Amino acid sequence: MIMRLLIALMVVAMTSATAVVGVNVTYDHRALVIDGKRRVLVSGSIHYPRSTPDMWPGLIQKSKDGGLDVIETYVFWNLHEPVKNQYDFEGRKDLVKFVKLVADAGLYVHLRIGPYVCAEWNYGGFPLWLHFIPGIQLRTDNEPFKAEMKRFTAKIVNLMKEENLYASQGGPIILSQIENEYGNIDSSYGPAAKSYIKWAASMATSLNTGVPWVMCQQRDAPDPLIDTCNGFYCDGYKPNAANKPTMWTENWTGWFLSFGGAVPYRPVEDIAFAVARFYQRGGTFQNYYMYHGGTNFGRTTGGPFIATSYDYDAPLDEYGAPRQPKWGHLKDLHKAIKLCEDGLVATDPTTTSLGQNLEASVYKTSSSCAAFLANVDTKNDANVNFNGNSYHLPAWSVSILPDCKNVVFNTAKINSMATIKRFVATSVPDELTDSKAISSDWSYVNEPVGISSNDAFNKLGLAEQINTTADQSDYLWYSISTDIKGGEPFLHDGYQTTLHVKSLGHVLHLFVNGQLEGSAIGNAGNPGFTKDISVVLKPGKNKLDLLSLTVGLQNYGAFFDKTGAGITGPVELEGLTNGSTVDLSTQRWTYQIGLKGEALGLNTGGSSLWVSGSPKSQPLTWYKTNFDSPSGDSPIAIDFTGMGKGEAWVNGQSIGRYWPSYIAPSGGCSTCSYKGPYSSNKCLKNCGKPSQKLYHVPRSWLKPNDNVLVLFEEIGGDPTQISFTTQELESLCSLVSESHPVPMEAWSQNKSTRKSKSTPKPRISLHCPNPNQVISSIKFASFGTPQGKCGSFNHGYCRSPNALSILQKVCIGSRTCNIEVSSATFGDPCIGVVKSLAVEASCA
Repeated sequence: MIMRLLIALMVVAMTSATAVVGVNVTYDHRALVIDGKRRVLVSGSIHYPRSTPDMWPGLIQKSKDGGLDVIETYVFWNLHEPVKNQYDFEGRKDLVKFVKLVADAGLYVHLRIGPYVCAEWNYGGFPLWLHFIPGIQLRTDNEPFKAEMKRFTAKIVNLMKEENLYASQGGPIILSQIENEYGNIDSSYGPAAKSYIKWAASMATSLNTGVPWVMCQQRDAPDPLIDTCNGFYCDGYKPNAANKPTMWTENWTGWFLSFGGAVPYRPVEDIAFAVARFYQRGGTFQNYYMYHGGTNFGRTTGGPFIATSYDYDAPLDEYGAPRQPKWGHLKDLHKAIKLCEDGLVATDPTTTSLGQNLEASVYKTSSSCAAFLANVDTKNDANVNFNGNSYHLPAWSVSILPDCKNVVFNTAKINSMATIKRFVATSVPDELTDSKAISSDWSYVNEPVGISSNDAFNKLGLAEQINTTADQSDYLWYSISTDIKGGEPFLHDGYQTTLHVKSLGHVLHLFVNGQLEGSAIGNAGNPGFTKDISVVLKPGKNKLDLLSLTVGLQNYGAFFDKTGAGITGPVELEGLTNGSTVDLSTQRWTYQIGLKGEALGLNTGGSSLWVSGSPKSQPLTWYKTNFDSPSGDSPIAIDFTGMGKGEAWVNGQSIGRYWPSYIAPSGGCSTCSYKGPYSSNKCLKNCGKPSQKLYHVPRSWLKPNDNVLVLFEEIGGDPTQISFTTQELESLCSLVSESHPVPMEAWSQNKSTRKSKSTPKPRISLHCPNPNQVISSIKFASFGTPQGKCGSFNHGYCRSPNALSILQKVCIGSRTCNIEVSSATFGDPCIGVVKSLAVEASCA
């Protein structure tokens, strides 16, 4: 009896020792208040299904190292409930695991349940089965929709509660979001929009999470929900009530890539400017969308026409590596802002003009003073007097002074290193060949043209695609036969007729008597099209097979769920006898949902139908090969050069749609300045090239040997040209001027450093990302007036003869290299000139 009592007491003691104390999260007009303390918070979006579970710890740690406090993610309804009441939280869908990993790293979570997410995600994150519920209208005051939305929202909240993941339970979740950017389109829904928003707010708060809820882009968000801002700039945003803090839930670090478009990017100087302005003008919570964008695996991408890569020019690239200098410059920015935290949370700013387009904002208390000096001019630098001192402000920049005296950071002056990374083709592990191709040993299966399924059906007229397929496949066959009597003029030599087709999009391939006669495609801005395709018909029966396909469903806009796809007509044969036209639109068509290869599971590589060989430029062909995993631990991508359009699977898992044949317009990629307001088409690269030719293959999906790669090619390609590539570091670079701000570490170490007459000098810091590598060579070094950028530095008219030898002595053989940028280090090659140090190094 005594022994049992002792055991029971031990269990109680152990339970008490491991109990987690909940944290109270509230807010006031200045900030979120966590456990009674106002906080300045920096957040970043990482979407768990756009990476793999083995990547999550590294992504989270790099976010923490970059100065983030919070990880923000959407919750994807169609991912977790693909069939009503059948849930999936495994693998990349393991939301609980992701949230726990964030907690393990000591970071907070903002859980954006939505459950509408937009996010360039298929159907905005809604499961398509919602579309077929009788009487349903999405995102409005509609009882069937509200019932489903509440059921799923409660499912996620309860899932989090069961694992004690809300801050009120001792977990990391400090915020939740309901709905998403509804204010952008709510006017289209009329009065029902207002009652819907009130209902959504009431429903969310009734779930008793113990943490605040937000609504982004919703100016009429009901109390107690916080309305927040999304956009490239949110420094002028004010919430709809005086007791709510100013929050920025989406600071777009770049823009998404569309098939058929050039690659957008956003200069880090502009991002840093936008962030500094936001905190300068009273903001205390800011989130980068995205901090890591990742990959649209499978058929998850929406749009339509959104590419497989969701890199978003984010601080962490698609493969999880820091994008330098963006990651490092923002890290320095976050340090500078945190040095000002005491003042930022204690009071509102006092802003005064320092001249045209110049202003100072001061946060002053009895014990602290922090200042932001801004030059919002898009062209002209300026010198300003502030607090008895003179400061130089580059155009379109903000300087941060944590003590209202010393500048520790300027948004336009980059101290962090840059990197050059390349994707390098990897040879096939074959002693007999030095080929860079993945394989020379392929098998193939021809996909039948037209109807091949016993499940095909007939219907008068043309069927809308989404209502027909329920998005179970990208593909829908429309098949019809027409008899040609033999007297039509188009049967004469050299005379063709035209098939006139109108479609809601997104892509169409026309086969006449089994032969591909032409294709039509829409684009991201206009997915629908009208196309005239020249065809040659023969006397007698002619079989017309039109393969219509989607490239991700609509994800944004009022009533986006009602946006259709597929061939809507008319479909007409033009140029017949006496100029007559035959309208096929209302005739009886035969339909088949999906491909025979999909039904057979060819994507896994199984089946006995595979035939040895790799026919080239042949449409509707399945290809398969086996391969060994590339050695090393560098990120892997497949270069799809030589292929047209289709989808690819590695060991049965889809790496997404590929489309290297869709070339971006040749114009629009001119030199881009960070100065001035940014827009999604301001800064572009890769004009005149494939929108995307590299496709991420997660290493966790691979085995050392005998992996299976399957492709389905729609329009014809040569699989023997595709190759594996690995992301390799080519160079580390830095260019720092004597005029750059002093290092924050030196500023913040102790007060004596700041009061010392000897002001710390700027420093260059180089760091090999791989812990197993050291700096192996200095490719370029110049102290004086060097010009150019990473990879193409040049000496200026003024240069120290000692720079290269000094850098070689200090850096080679070390993983990290840190050196002062000053004439004391390198000598003074040109007295009276402000000098810079440019370095390019390599690691091995």
